Amino acid sequence: MPLTDTACRTAKPKEKPYKMTDGNGLYLEVKPNGVKAWRYRFELSDAGAKKESVFAIGDYVIAPKGETPEQTEDRRKGRRFTLSEAREERIKARSLVVQGINPAHHRQQERVKRDYEKAITFEAVAKEWLALKDWEDITKSRRLRMLERVVFPKIGSQPIKAITPAHILEVLKGAAQDNGPSVAAEAKRTMTGVFELAISTLRATSDPVHPVRKALPANKTQHKRPLSTDEIGQLLHDVESHGGRHETLCAFRLMWLTLCRPSEAVEAQWSEFDLEKALWKIPAERMKKRKEHTNPLPQQAVEMLRGLHAITGKYTHVFPHRDVRTRPMVSASFRQMLNVLGWAGKYSPHATRTTGSTRLNEMGFSADWIERQLAHIEPNAVRRTYNHAEYLSDRAEMMQKWADMLDAWKKAALATSNAAAQ
Repeated sequence: MPLTDTACRTAKPKEKPYKMTDGNGLYLEVKPNGVKAWRYRFELSDAGAKKESVFAIGDYVIAPKGETPEQTEDRRKGRRFTLSEAREERIKARSLVVQGINPAHHRQQERVKRDYEKAITFEAVAKEWLALKDWEDITKSRRLRMLERVVFPKIGSQPIKAITPAHILEVLKGAAQDNGPSVAAEAKRTMTGVFELAISTLRATSDPVHPVRKALPANKTQHKRPLSTDEIGQLLHDVESHGGRHETLCAFRLMWLTLCRPSEAVEAQWSEFDLEKALWKIPAERMKKRKEHTNPLPQQAVEMLRGLHAITGKYTHVFPHRDVRTRPMVSASFRQMLNVLGWAGKYSPHATRTTGSTRLNEMGFSADWIERQLAHIEPNAVRRTYNHAEYLSDRAEMMQKWADMLDAWKKAALATSNAAAQ
């Protein structure tokens, strides 16, 4: 007769193991130590002869009252089954036997497969994806640093096949809040690329980014409005009074004194500077247009860098990372500082160049000098060579006057602040 729950529950251990048959090859083995284990006896053909084997389904258990579906699933993964569940497992095993598959061997193969999938983490596939990209090394390094800051701490160690849209949404919300919408958008694009590779190599079956791709507002590329002279002065005054990390303040100031891009400032290396000649040559691989760019340094920049050399001169980077000194600071440091100062939403570091261009044009400087200072490439090759040769001294004079004006605007903001405080 088939077993009942009562019979299974009340079965007592004896000196020797004994079996309680349920039927169709399924039986409960009661061991002397009190353990009750489900077994399935089956036959498979081996070289034309029938061979009997036993498949260990798992242990007998009484389902706890109030058990949730999630708890039931976890229990069954731990191979602990009630009578009805053991019968379901027997049916599954029987379906394999009919196909000529040994259920014990099948379970072992499934375990190896699961272990393999667990070893395929998001971080491993992301680094493989990055290595396949036909990008410059510096671009790959920037993207990797973004992943290390924003994505890997949350999902890097997870099996890529186990990542859900909920995990992705958490990453995107955190990136938008802590790093800004542009970084969140970059993280979204990157994660989609990683999952495309995983799917094409049969290591994932779907892209969990897709369902939540529109959960955050679109990051629309836009030119930030230029700051007024009063706003420039107030911003520089606020930053100087910030009291934050000295290297961050200096990098921010270098960006304003030269009108370089934020990444060009924070990733600057000491080997690029000739302070005696007041020149900063940014190599092609660090420039957006992949062309070497020479920046004339105003007196204020030279003095600042000389002072900073005593602090960071032993490192490769002028502004080394706070925690990993062999790496450069990240431009996100600017955004974090601006958030603290209340400038987020009113000013973006990328608006520095727009502001500089607008104000220098208002000051009457040549548009050619300004465009060259901003490293905007002249399409005419002959004229481009002339610009490089002839505009450097003109730009040096222009940028010295620009630096002097920055000091004057900052001084005016300080005077206004002092007057308001009295």
